[in-house]
Amino acid sequence: MEYRRFGRTGWQVSEVGYGMWGMAGWTGSDDQQSNRSLNMAVEGGCNFFDTAWGYGKGKSEQILGRLLRRNPDKRLYVATKIPPKNMKWPSKASYKLEDCFPADHIISYTEKSLQNLGVETIDLQQFHVWEDSWAEQEEWQRAVEKLKAVGKIQHMGVSVNRWEPDNVLQTLRTGHISSVQVIYNIFDQAPEDRLFPLCSELDIATIARVPFDEGTLTGTFSTETTFPKDDWRSTYFVPENLKASVDHADRLKPLVPTGMTMAEMALRFILSNPDVSTTIPGMRKAHHVQANLQASDGKGLPDELLAQLKSHRWDRKPTEWSQ
Repeated sequence: MEYRRFGRTGWQVSEVGYGMWGMAGWTGSDDQQSNRSLNMAVEGGCNFFDTAWGYGKGKSEQILGRLLRRNPDKRLYVATKIPPKNMKWPSKASYKLEDCFPADHIISYTEKSLQNLGVETIDLQQFHVWEDSWAEQEEWQRAVEKLKAVGKIQHMGVSVNRWEPDNVLQTLRTGHISSVQVIYNIFDQAPEDRLFPLCSELDIATIARVPFDEGTLTGTFSTETTFPKDDWRSTYFVPENLKASVDHADRLKPLVPTGMTMAEMALRFILSNPDVSTTIPGMRKAHHVQANLQASDGKGLPDELLAQLKSHRWDRKPTEWSQ
């Protein structure tokens, strides 16, 4: 496992972290399976775990808490997120700060997360949605500073809305934010334009989420793929999105190097960018853990292939189904 400096925090985190949404928000989740996968990740050197209260109303946090207690001798970094008060993902430009993150809500949900995790301090607390228009409002800033002052959190981050990587730039300049979590993958290259350069300038860590584009960059979906009604992907992969996603993924298949899967190529594309502090694939099953952690060997992808993949950038705009 390779490690990278996590911005101004100075932490050395595994460049392949662990995204824990699938353990509480997707169909097919199994706690025993999750525990085995998490244990394997720790054994493989993974030390960064990203969860949220919104993943199963605290269930994913509780699963992570048990992992921490099983590994008291290891330094595992915990990142979680505060849900918006209105419980709507993503936020919209019309929402006000008081709709989503009034001070008492920020503090009370941090307390809930502390209890779920079974820890005294959270390494990285994050806002689960965001609007850059809230940047200069003192209410959230004071709440963050209060939580830091009493040791409830060490650092604050923002998880930016899908396909809106620039909807945080002014907020990052306030000095209150230590990391930004953003969708970044072969298709979603827009963070390279303005977000990553600003993060580099300000020494802010970057967490690349959705490395497989919710599954399409594994190359295993077809236009006939379906999901159970209680799986959120059934509302995300509406017909027009599923077809377009499969079409884009199919165009990548001829570029996958011999002996490599499309998923590995997708991870190596992200890890080839030094502006990325860590990426957080979801890994519910042991073979996912093994495959994803093996991509962290410092080799990345050849420059020629990276140049070809750059042409597969796919700029999308938020819609009602993009969530």
